[in-house]
Amino acid sequence: MSSGEQELILARMPLTRQDDLFQLRRHGQAVCQALELGEGKRVRLITLASEAGAELLGATELSAEFVRTAGQPHRAAVRFLWKGDQAPGNDLLTASQRLLDLSVVDRGCLLLGQELSSPLTADQAAQRVDRELAGLRGPDMSEELRRQNTQLLKALQDERSRSDELERLNKELDETNAGVMALYSELSGELEETNRGVVALYADLEDKSRRLRLASAAKTRFWANVSHELRTPVNAVIALAQLLLDAGAEPLTGEQHQQVSLIAGSGNTLLALVEELLDTAKAESGRLEPQLVEADLRTVLHQLRGTLASTTAEDVTLEIADTAFPGPFVTDEVMLTRILRNVLSNSLKFTTEGSVRLTVADERRADGPWAVFTVTDTGVGIPEDEIEQVFEEFYQVRGVHQRHVSGTGLGLPYARKLTELLGGRLTLTSRLGHGTRVVVELPAAPAHAVGPLPQEPLLRNVVIIDDDPVFLRTLRPTLARLAETTTEVTHSVEALRTIRTTMPDAVLVDLAMPSPDGYQVLQQIAAVPGLAQVPVVVLTSMGESDIDRSRLGRARAVLGKTHLTAERLAEALGLRARDTGSAAGEPTGTDQQDAKDPKDAKDTPAP
Repeated sequence: MSSGEQELILARMPLTRQDDLFQLRRHGQAVCQALELGEGKRVRLITLASEAGAELLGATELSAEFVRTAGQPHRAAVRFLWKGDQAPGNDLLTASQRLLDLSVVDRGCLLLGQELSSPLTADQAAQRVDRELAGLRGPDMSEELRRQNTQLLKALQDERSRSDELERLNKELDETNAGVMALYSELSGELEETNRGVVALYADLEDKSRRLRLASAAKTRFWANVSHELRTPVNAVIALAQLLLDAGAEPLTGEQHQQVSLIAGSGNTLLALVEELLDTAKAESGRLEPQLVEADLRTVLHQLRGTLASTTAEDVTLEIADTAFPGPFVTDEVMLTRILRNVLSNSLKFTTEGSVRLTVADERRADGPWAVFTVTDTGVGIPEDEIEQVFEEFYQVRGVHQRHVSGTGLGLPYARKLTELLGGRLTLTSRLGHGTRVVVELPAAPAHAVGPLPQEPLLRNVVIIDDDPVFLRTLRPTLARLAETTTEVTHSVEALRTIRTTMPDAVLVDLAMPSPDGYQVLQQIAAVPGLAQVPVVVLTSMGESDIDRSRLGRARAVLGKTHLTAERLAEALGLRARDTGSAAGEPTGTDQQDAKDPKDAKDTPAP
């Protein structure tokens, strides 16, 4: 308790026998009622205080104090004092930190508290507590149990209402997904029919393709957002149900135990479905471009502890280092969290006893500082001949242990792709029956972070050859940041003449156009010796399998039309290298960075 808080000790009682725990609950109920603590908070405080007293019972000179603090905020609290090395268990401390407003443990002292909504003055609090305690009669066990059962039933009804609401949201999600899939199928059929029909209707086909991409992107965003919103309340349902079913909690009737078990089981099933939905959204996600900023590593590790604590098995200890990186650590904080969460979740799934540990180290290498994250577990391990296969999407190790573990097989492949996207590497070593070790190495100061473009345009003139007026309209603001003037050619027959007339600093070409198409335009440009030094970049919405790379000629890169930025165009055209002293037109390695997301088949370098 901070020194700025004032406290009023309302009652004290020794705890030496099992009967004293019953008196602890009765006195606690009376004190909380006198201080006008809400029913929900009162149930959690008294339940956890009773559990703490049961764990500490037998400690030397054990006693309990009921306290009212008058600081900011006001609280009703129970303080346990004892002598010796005895301490409450980790499960109790974890539950109290999650369910209470105040949970502080020190050698020989444990303080549990809840915030008061209508604080009383010290005199009012003392008088009300005295009246309540004076009104207590002898211990009426049956009456106390009936009252506690009523409170528990009310809590169960609240949890059941939340479960019904989650089920309704899940049904709405299924209906929405079915609608999106129906729209997807309808648009696919229309596109195929149009493509087989008349080439003259190609513009209509392109428009429907754009609508299809938007619908698919909207579906993926919807899955991801709703899944994240569902996971938080589902975790709360599971945690509260497990608390009620704990062996040290107040005993339940047979019917109550069955109802709480059903709640816990349904919550775990729903959580598994939500995780599957998240994995599907990951597999169908579009481009991933790292947002490299200075990250707070300690905050990332703290969030991981809070997120994964509820998924840890009873006989497994989760240990995550509380480490601050010595010096600036530049990375994408969201991607780093996803990498570590996927690796830790995978270890927790296949570890039934022992520990899962995450350590962090900094290494000074020739290319600068690196952060090394190491996850070790005492789980079932992986056969040597299947270690590389676990990084294939949807692959799952076969074995008896796999039958009772759900998953999509996307966790480790997804973590490795994100690690490579951040300029690092992920390696795995394992022995069957002896656990697994995963090492994630990331540069602490990536050299490929893209800085902002200068205010002044870098090019004099750019020619873009594309027959899609909608795309041209959306691209104009982007090109305005790169070039003083932009020449648009919507009829490919005029492309070569326009390029010869304007002699631009760069040419952008769409592949899918009426004859001559983009491939033919590239051949025409390559046939003119005077245009050999003009950088050419291909812009397309075609899939990877539809691109004929043998006909791309000397195009510097192939960029997808979605998520196209001035910075990416500048990288593809070699403007970054030119700024740092490379000759114009020389290969810059930019093409290798165009594919920011390994899943994005449209953004791959030209050969």
